[in-house]
Amino acid sequence: MIRPAVAVRLIALDLDGTVIGADLVVRERVRESVIRAQAQGIAVTIVTGRMFAATCPFAEALGIRGPIVCYQGAAIFDVASGKIVQQTPLAQPVTREVLAKAKADRFHAQCYADDRLYVEAMNAETQKYINLSQVEPIVVPSLIDAFADEPTLKIVLVGEAQRATAYTETLKTLLGSRAYVTRSHPDFVEVLDPGVDKGRALAFVAAHYGVPIAATLAVGDSWNDLPLLRAAGMGIAMGSAPPEVLARADAVVGDVAHDGVAEAIERYALA
Repeated sequence: MIRPAVAVRLIALDLDGTVIGADLVVRERVRESVIRAQAQGIAVTIVTGRMFAATCPFAEALGIRGPIVCYQGAAIFDVASGKIVQQTPLAQPVTREVLAKAKADRFHAQCYADDRLYVEAMNAETQKYINLSQVEPIVVPSLIDAFADEPTLKIVLVGEAQRATAYTETLKTLLGSRAYVTRSHPDFVEVLDPGVDKGRALAFVAAHYGVPIAATLAVGDSWNDLPLLRAAGMGIAMGSAPPEVLARADAVVGDVAHDGVAEAIERYALA
C-alpha cells in the first residue's frame, strides 16, 4: 500500500462524484470518516466547482467550518461567516469573447456573480445544472449585455458530452493562455481565469492552516481535479474517474457507491 510521505494534516475533497453522487446524499460512512479525521486534528476542506450556496450545506453536514474552495478555485469562502476570502474573476475581454462565441455556436452559457447563477433561458441545459446545484437561476435577456461590465467568476457551457468534449478543445485553441478551460462533468465546459485551478487553491488553504503541501491529501474524480491531485502530497482518484485522471493518481479508491472517500481517509490519513 502506498503511504503519504508525511502524516496527513489537511484533507481536500472534491464534491460531485467524490463526496456525493447523483442523489446528492453524503453517505454515512463518508460523513463519519470526515468527522473522525477532524476530531483527530486533521483539517478538512472542500475543493469544488460549485457555487458557495450549492456547497455550504454539504460543508455543514461534514462539520467543516473553515475555508472551502468554490468555482474551481476562483473563489474561496469561509464557511462560518459566509464571507469571500479570495476571488479571481475572469477577465472582461475573455468573458465577452466566450459569450459571443457561445451565442454564435448556439451553445448554452451560464455566468456567476455575487454567488448567483445567471442564464438566458430556462431550458433543458439550465435544468440539468439546477438538478445538480439545487440553486435557482436569474434569467436575463442577454448575458453579453448583463456581463458587459460585470465580472463573472467563471462561464459554464452546457451541452451533451460528445459536443462538450469537442468544444473544450475549440476553446483551448481559441483562448490559449488567456483562460483556464476545464471540465467538471461530461456535459460541462468551464472557462476561468488562467491563474485559477484547484491545485493553486489547495496551496492557499494549506497556507491558511500552516500545513506544508507535502502533508496534504486530496481526493477527486474528474478532469478539473487533475491540478488538485498533482498539487497534493498524495492525490487519490475515485474509481469512477476517467483514464487520464486514474493515470495521474498516487492511489485509486472505490466510487461513491462504495464510499471511496471514507476508504481514502481510513487507509491513508487515519491508519
